Amino acid sequence: MNFYSLNKQAPNVDFEYAAVHGQAPDKGLYFPERIPLLSESFLKNIIHKSKVEIGVEVMSPYTSGSIPQDVLEQIVSETVDFDFPLVDIDEHIASLELFHGPTMAFKDVGARFMSRCLGYFNRNKAGKTTVLVATSGDTGGAVANGFLGVEGVDVVILYPKGKVSPIQELQLTTCGQNIKALEIDGVFDDCQAIVKQAFMDEELNKKMVLTSANSINIARWLPQQLYYFFAYQQWIQKNEDAPIVCVPSGNFGNICAGILANASGLPIKHFLAATNINDEIPKYFSTGKYAPQKAVATISNAMDVGDPSNFVRVLEIFQNDFPVLKDKVSSVSVSDEDTKETIREVYSRTNYILDPHGAVAYKALSDFQKNHQGKGYILETAHPVKFPDVVEEVIGKKIPIPEKAQYLLNKKKEAVGLAADFNTVKSWLMGNA
Repeated sequence: MNFYSLNKQAPNVDFEYAAVHGQAPDKGLYFPERIPLLSESFLKNIIHKSKVEIGVEVMSPYTSGSIPQDVLEQIVSETVDFDFPLVDIDEHIASLELFHGPTMAFKDVGARFMSRCLGYFNRNKAGKTTVLVATSGDTGGAVANGFLGVEGVDVVILYPKGKVSPIQELQLTTCGQNIKALEIDGVFDDCQAIVKQAFMDEELNKKMVLTSANSINIARWLPQQLYYFFAYQQWIQKNEDAPIVCVPSGNFGNICAGILANASGLPIKHFLAATNINDEIPKYFSTGKYAPQKAVATISNAMDVGDPSNFVRVLEIFQNDFPVLKDKVSSVSVSDEDTKETIREVYSRTNYILDPHGAVAYKALSDFQKNHQGKGYILETAHPVKFPDVVEEVIGKKIPIPEKAQYLLNKKKEAVGLAADFNTVKSWLMGNA
C-alpha cells in the first residue's frame, strides 16, 4: 500500500519510506491511499483468534510491499506480548487497561511496533537513523524502551521541564546507550514545534536521517488500532450491542486509530473524545471553527496539547464532512477539579483506581450516558502509579509501585537542559546526535 501527504503536495510513498521519514516533504502527515475493509468472517470469528493473528490481519494491508509476512508476524508477536484486559468498573462502564506493557502506558504498542519496523528497514544500511520525538509524558518512556539497543537507531527525546511525572521522567532519562533526553524549558507544544521544524531544516537533514516516533509517524499511529480489536474480542463475550468508546485525547492519534479501525469494519457505536481544559477540539465541535491555542498544564499532563497533530487525519477519514463527523464522534472537556472528584468517587464506590487520564474519560462517558443509551468502555492509558501526587492525595492511599518499575527508583536522571528554542536544539543535535 502507498501513502499520500494530507497537504497533497508530495509524491505518494510506500510504508517503509513513510515510516523512516515520518513526515512528508510538504510538511503533511501521511495517510493510507485506501482504508482496508475487514472480512465478515474475520470479525465473526475474532473471538477464536490470537492477538498475533488479529495484529497480522489488521496490519498486513498497510505494510504490504515493505515488510514480508513472516517478518510482520515476528514484529506483531513482539509488539503485543502482554495483556490488554477489559475490566468492568461498574455495570455501565468498563476499562480497557493499556498499562500492562513494559512502560505501563498505551504507547508501548506503537513504540514497539515502530522500533522493530525501523530495525528491519535498517538491517543492511551502514548509516544511522535518528528518531526525534516530543513527549508530554508517556511517549518518551515507551519510545526509549522500544528502541533501546536497536542497531542503527539513535533516539533523542524532547520533554517539557517540570511537566511530566517522576516515574515518566525516570523512564525516559535513565536508559543510556542509544537514548538521549533533552529537558526543554517550555510546554509540550514547544517540544512538538521544535521537532516539526527540525524535519523541515535543510542543513539538519543533510547531516542526519531524521524520523519521528510521535503518532504523526504511521508506524506509531497505525498499530494503535490493535487494542480496539482486542477490546472487541472481549466485549462481545458479554454484550450484544456495539460499545460507546471514550478515549482520553491529547494529540488525537489514539482515537484516530480507533476511528480508522471502525472505518475498516470494527463495530463501535460512538466515539467520545475526552479532553482536559485544553479544549480546542470540543470548541471545534461546537462552532465548526478550528482555533489552536497555547497548551495549559493540567494533572492529566499527557493530554496537554493545544494543537493536536492527528486531528487532520480524523477529518480525512470523514472526508471533511462535518455533519457526518459529529454523528459518529463527540468531544467534551473535563476540568482538573472534576477529574479529581471522579477518581475519588469511583474509588470509594468500586475500589477501582483511575489515573487522571482515565478519570477524564470516565467522567465524560458517564455524563454522555445520562442522555444516550448504551454501555461503553474507556481507555485507561497509563498506570495510576505514574501520577502519585494526584491519585494518592485523592484516594488517601499509597499506590504500590509495580515490580516492572521498581528498578527505576535506583537510577539517576540524565538529561540535557535546553531553552525552548529551535536553533538551540539544532546546535545541540549538530554537535551531539
